[in-house]
Amino acid sequence: MKDRLIYPYIAIMIGVLSVSTAAIFVKLAESAPAAIIANYRLLIAAVLMLPYVLFMKRTELLRLDKKEWIFTIFAGVSLAVHFIVWFESFNYTSVASSVVIVTLQPIFAFLGTYLFFKERFSAGTIISMFIAIFGSIIIAWGDFQLAGNAIYGDVLALLGAIFITIYFLFGQQVRKKMSAISYTCVAYSVGAFILIVYNLLLKHPFTGYDTNHWLFFIGIAIIPTILGLNLLNWSLKWVSASVISIGIVFEPVGASILAYFILDEGITWTQWLGGMIVLSGLLLFIASTRRKRKMKITITN
Repeated sequence: MKDRLIYPYIAIMIGVLSVSTAAIFVKLAESAPAAIIANYRLLIAAVLMLPYVLFMKRTELLRLDKKEWIFTIFAGVSLAVHFIVWFESFNYTSVASSVVIVTLQPIFAFLGTYLFFKERFSAGTIISMFIAIFGSIIIAWGDFQLAGNAIYGDVLALLGAIFITIYFLFGQQVRKKMSAISYTCVAYSVGAFILIVYNLLLKHPFTGYDTNHWLFFIGIAIIPTILGLNLLNWSLKWVSASVISIGIVFEPVGASILAYFILDEGITWTQWLGGMIVLSGLLLFIASTRRKRKMKITITN
């Protein structure tokens, strides 16, 4: 029995590592437009999940009312925008900077719940948010010293954090009636449709990519999107959401390590310092909010 207790933690480690590969796949396929990479990520994932949802979870879809369908559609649109701006950020800044900044999402989520659901702040929450923001400023300052366009990439990553928060807020009410796989499948489908239209308008090519690119498209749809998501959600049966939230905070660490070995991408001292400060602030943030409420998480990266 004691041996089995370690299985959820192994699943969390594998899940976080899986989610960390998203940035690597984007960088490997960077000769393709960011919106095309995002499109195939959502489209392939949705197609793979759709048969299960339609045959096993269709009653959940039938229970949704008009308002909940609208919320789900807006969530899918927000997710599409998140992937466009976040994936585009890798063309300007490093994996380390982009992933650390987009990991600020829990703070934006809490700000959103404060504005729309009157969630109250504690002193610890405010202090931890300022710590994390200070760390992101250090990263941005260091990137600006390296190259002016790197700061543009950091801003895109910040927009990515904001739009994934909007996705989270729209889905918060809908998730009460739907399982994680049903909700994400519908949101992914909507996001994929929006991205198809977007890419058609910009005349981005859907074909003509080499075998490696198609492997990267399939890899980003399966490893971080389906495998990572399902492992982390499976772990929720055995450990608290706070434990998983802490695990997700270390996604930038996994992404940076993978970028170093696979992409030969180094990390500057400002990225190290700022990243450690951001992670420390996020860990304090999770600890302070854990006392106030049971945290709900949405895993997308």
